[in-house]
Amino acid sequence: MRNSKYMTHLGVVVALLAWSLASPPRVEASSCSEGFEKFIEHRLFFGRNSGNVEVVSDEAWDAFLATEITSRFPDGLTVLDAAGQWREDSGNIIRERTKLVIVLAPPQDGAGLRTREIAESYKRSFNQQSVLRVSSEVCATF
Repeated sequence: MRNSKYMTHLGVVVALLAWSLASPPRVEASSCSEGFEKFIEHRLFFGRNSGNVEVVSDEAWDAFLATEITSRFPDGLTVLDAAGQWREDSGNIIRERTKLVIVLAPPQDGAGLRTREIAESYKRSFNQQSVLRVSSEVCATF
């Protein structure tokens, strides 16, 4: 009986530990340093290939940026050139030019929905399997 009770408590501790590790810490507005504000940082990674072939030219990217991204985030954003890679089912490593878009937005402004719309539009427009979207709470100042 005593061993069973110990195992139950151990199971609860392990479950709580796993939950705490799986849940990223939230940034409380009060935890931001003086002069900083709480924002949500949205990062979108846009691969430019279909398989080994680049299908999103610089001109096509510029048009997509203007019509789909800038129109949804007219107050500002950052675009970086990146090099992405992924592994095919066959084991081959595919490398591709990638665009990384970073947007800071106040919490509860609907930016998450807009980034999802952008990702869906990109997948449709350029026959892409996915667009990586990452959102994190941050403290920032301008």
